[in-house]
Amino acid sequence: MRTVEEHQQVVAGLISARPAVSVPLADALGLALAEDVVAPLSLPGFDNSAMDGYAVLAADVATASAENPVKLPVAEDIPAGRTDLLTLAAGTAHRIMTGAMLPAGATAVVQVEATDGATDVVSIYSAVPEGRSIRRAGEDVTAGMTVLPAGEVLSPAALGLAAALGFAELKVIPRQRVLVLSTGTELVTPGTPLQPGQIYESNAVMLAAALREAGADVVTAPATSDDVALFRETLAGHAKNVDLVVTTGGVSAGAYEVVKDALAHDVEFVKVAMQPGMPQGAGRLTDTPNRTSIVTLPGNPVSALVSFEVFIRPPLRAAMGLPSQRPRRSATLTEKLTSPAGKRQFRRGVLGTDEQVSSYGPPASHHLRWLATANCLLDIGEDVIELPAGSPVPVWDLS
Repeated sequence: MRTVEEHQQVVAGLISARPAVSVPLADALGLALAEDVVAPLSLPGFDNSAMDGYAVLAADVATASAENPVKLPVAEDIPAGRTDLLTLAAGTAHRIMTGAMLPAGATAVVQVEATDGATDVVSIYSAVPEGRSIRRAGEDVTAGMTVLPAGEVLSPAALGLAAALGFAELKVIPRQRVLVLSTGTELVTPGTPLQPGQIYESNAVMLAAALREAGADVVTAPATSDDVALFRETLAGHAKNVDLVVTTGGVSAGAYEVVKDALAHDVEFVKVAMQPGMPQGAGRLTDTPNRTSIVTLPGNPVSALVSFEVFIRPPLRAAMGLPSQRPRRSATLTEKLTSPAGKRQFRRGVLGTDEQVSSYGPPASHHLRWLATANCLLDIGEDVIELPAGSPVPVWDLS
């Protein structure tokens, strides 16, 4: 059998980054920058008022108090956005709003609460030191400064900064485009009445959600029956413009393994020493223009999602410049566990805030309910057959 690490390397070799592209800020959230963002201007771009109040010379109001207010004529009214250049004359005040450009000569702003708020002659009840309530040009960002480094994953705040600097778009590493295709004659679309022997298709829904959560753009195709010609036709119609195809089902050792039968010349089908998820496959579609990469996962739902976590999610996120590993830590096992010799086992678990972890549900690969409410995977090595309660065990945090 192939080891987990060996198959991880094979899959990682099939997934590579797409060329960087420029996208509008509205489409850039969660993407990684492909190049440094260098500020083309300073922030603030000009000295401005941090308060609603009055621009003054601090020396003019040095004696102001509630008992002996200083009265100054209001020579100008400056709302935010006024663009003409003003100069404050000694012995006068300019009423000014938050964010408005400070007039030349002003050395402080008296907040409106320390005045009577008049618009002709204002009474000022408090002295202010020089520089009070003034935002200086460039005190946040200086033109020429690298404000966001290449590789930064764009957050709402980062996009706000880019917009404040005048960028309409940014160069980023684009999302991977992934086609999800599940197979099985027994599969029926949810919402359709079931016939005897049929089940609702769930793997494509689950894997598409996992791929989107990982940051990819997802294309889904209708589930196909166990018909080789139909499967190849569906694949050919949807796989041309994607970076990766992920299939689920049809890779075991049964009589109707449509994926193995259809892709025998394109995909290397192997057994991986793990539980769940032993049957795996990976390769390239030779009849697509760019030899599209394909990873074939087992059909049991737990096997499919665990295989995605182990083999696809890390290199997929790495190809998008995103942090690739789930948080991993050691936790204390609350119970005795056994594991099959020679296989690396990934057990569903519940990790508590006390760093203690419990196995959660049976290990069999069809018990989807337990995976749906688990918050971690216990990673039990292939050389471990028993873990006593109280043992340290590696866990992958899925929360």
